[in-house]
Amino acid sequence: MFKIAGCEACELEIISSWRQTMWPAHLSNLTIAVVEDHDDARKYLALFLSQVVGKVVVARNVSEGLEAIKKSKPDLVLTDIRMPGADGFELLREVRALGSDSARNVPVIAMTALFTRADRVRILDAGFQGCLPKPFTPDKLLEAILKVLNE
Repeated sequence: MFKIAGCEACELEIISSWRQTMWPAHLSNLTIAVVEDHDDARKYLALFLSQVVGKVVVARNVSEGLEAIKKSKPDLVLTDIRMPGADGFELLREVRALGSDSARNVPVIAMTALFTRADRVRILDAGFQGCLPKPFTPDKLLEAILKVLNE
C-alpha cells in the first residue's frame, strides 16, 4: 500500500493484477496533466496515474498548469476547481484560448469537493468534459477518464 504522509484520504493500494485487468493498455500511451493546489492530492494523483499512463505532468496552480500544458501537449487535463488565485474555470478559459488545435480540443475534467447539482451544471456549462467529485476512488477516476476519452 502506498501512503502519503498526513493524508488519510490519499491512501492508495495498487495491486499489479488489478492494474493489468482494470486499466486498458492504450492508456499507457497517454500524457495527463494534473493541476491541483493541494500537495497531498497532487502527489496521490501523480503516484496513481504514473502506474497506468505514459506520462504525468503536475502543476500547483493555473499559471504552472498552462506552462505544463503548452510544453507537454497532454491528451487529458485533470484540474481542481477551487485554487488560490485563478481557479479551474480560468484554467479552462486560458487553455481554450491557446492557439493550437491540441490545446483547444484537449478534454478537461474538473475535480471538486463542492458538488451539488448546480455545481455540476455550472461546470459542464463552462465547457468541462467531465466532473469528478472529491474524494474519489481509483475506480471513479478511471471511470471519468475513460468516459471522457471515449466521447
